[in-house]
Amino acid sequence: MRTHQNPIKRNLFLLFVIIFGIQISISAQSKVVSGKVYDAKTGDPIAFANVFFTGTQIGMTTDFDGNFSISSSKVYDSVSVTYIGYIGQTKKITGGVNQILEFRLDENVINLDEVVILAGENPAFPIMRNVIKNKDKNDKRKLEAYEFDSYTKIEIDVDNISDKLKEKKPIKKVKAVLDSIQMVVDDEGNAILPVLFSEAASRYYFRSNPYFRYEHILKTKVSGVGITDGTTTSQFLGASFQQYNFYQNWLTLIDKEFVSPLADSWRAYYDFYLTDSIQISDDFCYQLEFSPKNSQDLAFTGTVWITKNEFAVKQIDLFVPKTANLNFVEKIRIQQELIKTDAGPWLPSKTRVMINVAELTKNTAGMLGKFYASNSNYKVNEPHETSFYEHPITMKEDYRVEDPVFWLDKRPEPLSEADLKVYNMIDTLNKIPSFKTYLDLAKIISDTYVKAGKVEIGPYTGMFAQNDFEGNRFGFGLKTNFKFSQKWLLNGLVGYGTLDERWKYDFSAKYIINRLPWTTLTYRYRKELDPIWVLNDEIDTSSLFYTSSRFGLLENPFMHTSHTLAFQRQSGPGWINKFIVKVQDFKPDYGFQYETIPGDPNTEVASNYSTTELIWDIRYAKDEKFIIDDNERFSLGTTRSPLIKLRYTVGVKNLLGGDFNYQKLEGSISRNQKLGTLGTSSFSFSGQYIFNDLPYPLLKAHIGNESPFFINFAYNLMNYYEFTTDHHAAFRWRHHFEGLILNRIPLMKLLKWRLTTNADILYGGIRDSNYNLFIPTADYLAPPFAKMDSRPYMELGYGVENIFKIFRVDFFHRMTYLEQPDVRKFGVKVSFQFIL
Repeated sequence: MRTHQNPIKRNLFLLFVIIFGIQISISAQSKVVSGKVYDAKTGDPIAFANVFFTGTQIGMTTDFDGNFSISSSKVYDSVSVTYIGYIGQTKKITGGVNQILEFRLDENVINLDEVVILAGENPAFPIMRNVIKNKDKNDKRKLEAYEFDSYTKIEIDVDNISDKLKEKKPIKKVKAVLDSIQMVVDDEGNAILPVLFSEAASRYYFRSNPYFRYEHILKTKVSGVGITDGTTTSQFLGASFQQYNFYQNWLTLIDKEFVSPLADSWRAYYDFYLTDSIQISDDFCYQLEFSPKNSQDLAFTGTVWITKNEFAVKQIDLFVPKTANLNFVEKIRIQQELIKTDAGPWLPSKTRVMINVAELTKNTAGMLGKFYASNSNYKVNEPHETSFYEHPITMKEDYRVEDPVFWLDKRPEPLSEADLKVYNMIDTLNKIPSFKTYLDLAKIISDTYVKAGKVEIGPYTGMFAQNDFEGNRFGFGLKTNFKFSQKWLLNGLVGYGTLDERWKYDFSAKYIINRLPWTTLTYRYRKELDPIWVLNDEIDTSSLFYTSSRFGLLENPFMHTSHTLAFQRQSGPGWINKFIVKVQDFKPDYGFQYETIPGDPNTEVASNYSTTELIWDIRYAKDEKFIIDDNERFSLGTTRSPLIKLRYTVGVKNLLGGDFNYQKLEGSISRNQKLGTLGTSSFSFSGQYIFNDLPYPLLKAHIGNESPFFINFAYNLMNYYEFTTDHHAAFRWRHHFEGLILNRIPLMKLLKWRLTTNADILYGGIRDSNYNLFIPTADYLAPPFAKMDSRPYMELGYGVENIFKIFRVDFFHRMTYLEQPDVRKFGVKVSFQFIL
């Protein structure tokens, strides 16, 4: 007999099973906790932080932008975040529901030296040996060529504003702005004043052999306090200045050489420890932490994640400890993540750099610079023709034209609310009159010119001088700027001496024929009273050295009048040609005479003379980088290659009044050489040969220095106009040991002084046929210069720099020609310098 179940009970039972099953299914589903981790002080995201359910190993590291998302089917009551250099943080969560959390971590620099390996080999060592072994496979320099799109974002802020500075009138005027900024970026209540916010989009190209780098800037968006034109600024905003390769043994950062944690000799400089292993996207990685063996070395503390299969850097996060022998810089932090290319080597996908500059004094403020770069659309091993890399940086014609749609496409992620507020704040600051006045005064001090619409007044350094020939000298100058013309640059200076009652002039007009390649035509007229040793092309008449020479005694001055026409063109990568026609008149203000026909007993004797010169200048520097500032172009120097110069001069008699036929050939080669832990050196070789007999003012007068100050390009124990030659070879060497020696001496290393050495050697002479052209006068019965014999002139020096961070003292010993009258065998020279 069958029993029939009540259908109502059956349906209730089925409903119970279904509900119970749903509950089981729901409880078994993973609950997600996501969010973001920030630096509490700066408001920047913290990449690579460890996020996990408290008491478990279930977690992940934050991505490059500080984001995380972890999940578990089990119920936990809290989530923790830890990271080297920060105080960990734990937050309660509600079990069984999805949640979004925000962590803000405070700094807490730890000492990795506290880690102790008890027995056996340090497990980090075999990993590091494999990293070095596989460098050739992973280093991007092994690619024949690569290129990528790059988006960069830069923010510069004034931070740590002192209470005394806040009381200054311009700062008090923007107090409301400071308060609003404080709420945006600073959880500690410190006022942060933004002065620059920029974005740039570009295409970056690299070729390994021959070595070339090139960046084409597509678009920039620049908002800055006091920035009136984005031309110069835009050239610094792209990817060219954000290239870091930790596979190199040494990295150049803020013009200093830092030893890389991945250097071939890593064990000599770093302690490494294996602290974790973790899955990052598709790669299982070892997590290594490192710190410098010597706390004052220019080295890093941080963490690197190494892939298990390739032993390649997946991501790295490092900073420079405060103990490093570095001035004014409170903190440097670099974060980078890399992706593997189809060819094998890894390229950076995202880079973030933060540099915090300390206050110069207790009553000033510091600076905070934040740099972000994101790369995409990679192409490897498809090099372009050499001519493609001719100009290291170029800008698209419409690079400054506003295009909101363009930025929506190029930004890896939208601008944050804080970014947008900074844009608005900078715009507000630029509209405050008293703040603008404060900025204008700062610009005058740095530029020496006062902007007045389409012209600029100055330089103020040339407005007054005093010497024994001119008495009180007063000057005034004007020059045009980019607003006047994008093709013409006009410059004019006038001076008047109350004692000699003569006017002096310096006028020039430059026409920019083409900006790519840079091609100019310049005319200059100059009439000036110059000491004889200044009649030399090595002296820049706008330099502080020349300006200071206007004070005191003028050594054997000439009224020097010149007309110069110069055509300059960049003819290829690294090559610059310059063709010059120069007509000069010389009228001595002291007793000087010469024979118009040398060696002829019946010749006339004259004092004034004229020259007409045709000059060809060649300059080659393979990787020299230039920036264009409105209508002027300036060199940023070379990275790896030497600078080579060659000049050939022909003097033509009877052409435009020239009195002499002659030829001169001169050249030089110079280079700055970074030597890693040994410091940095700069050296130059130069020489000249004059083929004809000429009056001594047309020969080479070597620059001496009788002042108490160190002059880098002078012979510091040579007297003014002590030696003149018609042929010579010279060698100069400067070496900075950084902290190599003094950093190792107990107690002494606390001063952070740095040693320097110098060597200057001059070998040359003057032919008898030139020396005998001298004619005695009432002022000089013998030539006013000494004649070099077969010995070289030599002076050697050593010194200490970084005294109180700004002073340098050099001690020089003169080694030869000690029998000369009024010779200084030993000298002490001082100088002021602002070095990091």
